[in-house]
Amino acid sequence: MPDARGRILGVLSRTTGELNLRTLADLSGVSLAHAARVVPRLVELGIVERREVPPSVLVRIVPEHLAVRPLLALAGLRDTLLDELRHSGKRIRPEPANITLFGSVARGDGDVASDIDLVIVRAGGVAEDDPTWERTVATYVERIGRVTGSPVNWIEVGLDEVPRLIRSRAALWQSVRREGIDVFGRSLDDLAGHDA
Repeated sequence: MPDARGRILGVLSRTTGELNLRTLADLSGVSLAHAARVVPRLVELGIVERREVPPSVLVRIVPEHLAVRPLLALAGLRDTLLDELRHSGKRIRPEPANITLFGSVARGDGDVASDIDLVIVRAGGVAEDDPTWERTVATYVERIGRVTGSPVNWIEVGLDEVPRLIRSRAALWQSVRREGIDVFGRSLDDLAGHDA
C-alpha cells in the first residue's frame, strides 16, 4: 500500500510496542493531521488498538488479527531477502569472497520500484572471464530477480581491488561502505584489511 495508510501500517508492523501519534507520523513520513485521520479508520477495522494516556494517544498493531498476519509477513520480507541472498550465494562457483547488499533496500527505505543493488567480489585467483564463475553469477542474479520481482544491479570486483575501492572517496563506494550489508563471505572491511 503506497499511500499514507500503507506507510503507517508498515511502521506499526515493524514495531512491537505502542507509539504516540506524533512518533508514528514522523516514522511514517506523513503529517500529524494525516495520521490522526488514518488511525481511527484502522482502529475501526480492528487492526490497530488505540489507548488514551493523556495527553497522548498510543497505538499499536493487533498482531492476532487475521488481516495483520500477512502484513507482518510482508514486514519480514527484508530479512527473507537477506536469507535468500546468503543461501543462493552458496551456489556461485568458485565461491565469492563477499556479496554485499547496498542502496535503498539495504537502508530499508526501498519501495516497489527499487532495484536490488549488489557488490560481488571474486575470490583471489578467479579470473573475471572464468566460464563457471560467469555462468553461476548470472544464475544467481537471475534467481534474485525472480524471487524479488525487482531488477538486480551488480558490481563485480576482484579481491585485489577491494582495499582501493573501500578507501575511495567516490560516492558509490562511500555508500557501499556506510550502508552496505555483508550477506555472504567475509566483510568488505575485513577484505580491505581494516576495521569499519
